[in-house]
Amino acid sequence: MDFENKILSREISQFIWETGKTMGTAESCTGGRIAESIILVPGASNYFKGSIVSYTNEIKEKLLHVDHQLLEEKTAVCEEVAIAMVKGAVKTLNVDYAISATGIAGPSGGTPEIPVGTIWLACGNSDDIITLKLEEDLGRDRNLENATSKALELFLGYLKERLKEEDE
Repeated sequence: MDFENKILSREISQFIWETGKTMGTAESCTGGRIAESIILVPGASNYFKGSIVSYTNEIKEKLLHVDHQLLEEKTAVCEEVAIAMVKGAVKTLNVDYAISATGIAGPSGGTPEIPVGTIWLACGNSDDIITLKLEEDLGRDRNLENATSKALELFLGYLKERLKEEDE
């Protein structure tokens, strides 16, 4: 998986670097793994500004400006929080793009409504964000690996689509 993530990160770096844009991450359940994958590529410091690992709701609220009421009503594991985390990271880190992840990696912590393996990923800029919901429980380690890879794939697809539109 590390090799695959390095390839994805290299492709992302080409898009970001060539356009002179910057990026960051806001991670909860992945605990910095997405950021780690991004910085595997030499030269990442030219476009990657940083990451906020917001493992608790307190940090999501204070650093990423996720609305307390949203967290109370929907929990941290929902599409709306993943989107808010991207917006918060773009603002707090002063970047063009951000990737976020929030979910329940396991082995415990799930509920009937939000079972273990439920992870919401989001990426984009403050005005244009896409999301992806993962729902398969592969065990904690695999859940985290899968979320990291899927987040990178989601962001690469986003960049390819958006930058292609800008060229047309």
